[in-house]
Amino acid sequence: MSQNEVEKSVPTLADVASLANVSTATVSRCLNSPDRVGKDTRERVMKAVNELGYAPNFGAQALAARQTNTIGAVIPTMENAVFARGLQAFQEELGRHGKTLLLASSAYDAELEEQQIRALVARGADALLLIGYDREPEIYRFLEKRGVPTLIAWSFNPAETRTAVGFDNRAAMRALARDVIAQGHRNIACITAPTRSNDRARGRVEGIRDAKIEAGQDPAEVMIVETPYGIGTGEEAFRQVMAQAPDTTAIMCVNDVLAVGALRAARALGVRVPEDISVTGFDDIEIAALADPELTTVHVPHREMGRRAAQRLIEVLQNNVIGQSKELPTEIKMRQSLGPARKA
Repeated sequence: MSQNEVEKSVPTLADVASLANVSTATVSRCLNSPDRVGKDTRERVMKAVNELGYAPNFGAQALAARQTNTIGAVIPTMENAVFARGLQAFQEELGRHGKTLLLASSAYDAELEEQQIRALVARGADALLLIGYDREPEIYRFLEKRGVPTLIAWSFNPAETRTAVGFDNRAAMRALARDVIAQGHRNIACITAPTRSNDRARGRVEGIRDAKIEAGQDPAEVMIVETPYGIGTGEEAFRQVMAQAPDTTAIMCVNDVLAVGALRAARALGVRVPEDISVTGFDDIEIAALADPELTTVHVPHREMGRRAAQRLIEVLQNNVIGQSKELPTEIKMRQSLGPARKA
């Protein structure tokens, strides 16, 4: 078959409109803004699309509209359920407005994240979702020069000027640390992800120190163990705390995965939780309630955050105004892994 014959056999927007008995403008709205079309009409158009095997020419649409209807997102890892839950809601909301998600994962590598940001912009992403504030100023200048709206998620810092839809990591961990201290704990350790270029982890560590200061305790007493996220690394970090600071009565982990690793190590070492040592997490993913004992943690509204982030980026693309930052509330989930400090 010649190229001309191939082109003639490819169904067009007009073919879909004719089969569905609607205008080409209605077909276009169905594909790009389905929420603006009635259910019956939308179903009739999509039936025609499926019957004809029609696929929109997004390249031509992008040239005409100067938008690709794609939103880029760079997340630190695809292995953490925290980001999976929020990104699922983010993608669902984008889909309801005819937008497509382009996703990249940086593996907590700042240089790789920069490459991915530039690649997404080169591929025509209309806007970007980024996790946390920490990155080189040159990246933000690049995005501003290219006119690409950028939204920060999973963080909210009132001192930052960049628009964010997220939560205050420092305040959330401070609140949990107050509860830990209220149970009589003074010898507290923290198992955290590397804090360099990770304002979320750094804020959570600072939150523990804030609570120590409020209680009249020395924040320098907090033993900090930095390790990559993982159950296995959480186990090794717990063993390190027990070897170097055996008087520790509470270990606060900056996410639930590290905390579950700590629980496994405690069980293997014959250390009772919470009778001998308390363990807390952060995020409240499914594994927190399935752990033995169930994990005291901070609940983060991941799905709401993803949904609201998508809505905010859609608003800026429609109105050219990104608006103010939005702080979402967190909640402490008190479960069995936190108890009173053991007697000396």
